[in-house]
Amino acid sequence: MEADDLGTYVVKFHAAGQGRKALVAEVIAGRIARGLGLRVPDLVTVEVDAVLANGEPDQEVQDLLRRSAGLNLGIDFLPGALDFDPVAFPLDAQEAGRVLWFDALVANMDRSRRNPNLLQWQQLWLIDHGATLTFHHRWETATVSDTRPYDATDHILLASKPDVLGANDEFGSAVTRELVEDAVSDVPELWLAEEPGFRDVEAVRAAYAERLLARFAARELWLPALLEAVARPPAPRRAQGRPDWLGGSSG
Repeated sequence: MEADDLGTYVVKFHAAGQGRKALVAEVIAGRIARGLGLRVPDLVTVEVDAVLANGEPDQEVQDLLRRSAGLNLGIDFLPGALDFDPVAFPLDAQEAGRVLWFDALVANMDRSRRNPNLLQWQQLWLIDHGATLTFHHRWETATVSDTRPYDATDHILLASKPDVLGANDEFGSAVTRELVEDAVSDVPELWLAEEPGFRDVEAVRAAYAERLLARFAARELWLPALLEAVARPPAPRRAQGRPDWLGGSSG
């Protein structure tokens, strides 16, 4: 979508998929990643007018545009970017370790070999963080101290032998309360206003910050699972579009 600032953005609508929570996760995870020196396209808010639906021939898209009238999220479009492939674009262990460590911190469930959510645009760029911060889908059962190991068994960067210990040392002083609270403060108030069980928006912001900081503080408990995943031989890459039954001999 081309906006009135002459920029071109991939727009994520608040009425799609997981709704506003996906946009919240995009902002918080994206801002933290950038604060750690990882490359994430610029994020902006995009005001969408429902009248745009009138020129859309597809009925489902029409409905989405109308329901998403108002404030949505835009991600800077990277023209000519290619999907990341570890064979075509070899990545050093240090950079791979930084990305894997970050994904473990924010519990990114969507950086697999099937769907890497990484782009190669001169350098490596991280995109699509709407599936992070899974705790906010069930606040009533989310514990403040999240020590669950991160499942990295299908992570796209395992083949790069990520240096997660190096990343842990590097980011040990980089993840600060100021960084996390600034990331949370960038979320528009409108996207947090409907969270049930909180007295006000500031209480919601505080809950996000405390859970992320507690997750960071407990990193020595979830780091071993990352090391095990890196040490384990990577699973062979299966040829795309070839059903398993074609590999057997005919009877």
